Amino acid sequence: MILAGGRASRLPGKLIADAGAVPLVVRVLRNVRDASNDVVISSSAELEAELRALVDVPVVVDAEPARGPLGGMLTCFATMRSERIFAVAGDAPFVDAAFARRLDAAWRAGDEAVVPVHAGAGGLDRREPLAALYDRAAFVREGTPVARAGRGSLQAVIDRLRARFVRADDDARRFTNVNTPADYAALRARLAEETA
Repeated sequence: MILAGGRASRLPGKLIADAGAVPLVVRVLRNVRDASNDVVISSSAELEAELRALVDVPVVVDAEPARGPLGGMLTCFATMRSERIFAVAGDAPFVDAAFARRLDAAWRAGDEAVVPVHAGAGGLDRREPLAALYDRAAFVREGTPVARAGRGSLQAVIDRLRARFVRADDDARRFTNVNTPADYAALRARLAEETA
């Protein structure tokens, strides 16, 4: 499941910005699509026609507007049938299907989520809820009351789940998100290096 419903106030139009000859959200889709045959895009509104033409998976529009990633995930999970769902941000151009399979391999009986953790700024651990694997039914069970309480925090949902945290310090760039013009410039520079 790819989350593509944010307002992108710091970088308007980022999901359609060029990310290696394709829009950013299409790059994310191509990166993760081999992880599952049950892939959908979560959006706060219908995709623009030119972008929709490049996307060959269902687009699920949020049932309740302005509920953030949690609202998008709850809407999508209600339409999906897979027992486990890998959720990734639509602005995360370096998360791929191999990483989703790595989390799936770490899954153990009784788990309700497998969430990557890596060293962040200042050496503090950082959880990545938008590059994580979730038990669909458990997420709906625990996410619904969090959403109803108006908190909307994915971290609050994870705290209610039987979550396994997996170290993912091997490639810090994997969790790059494109949120600002500087982030986008860095992405373009990295893609240019890779194709040079």
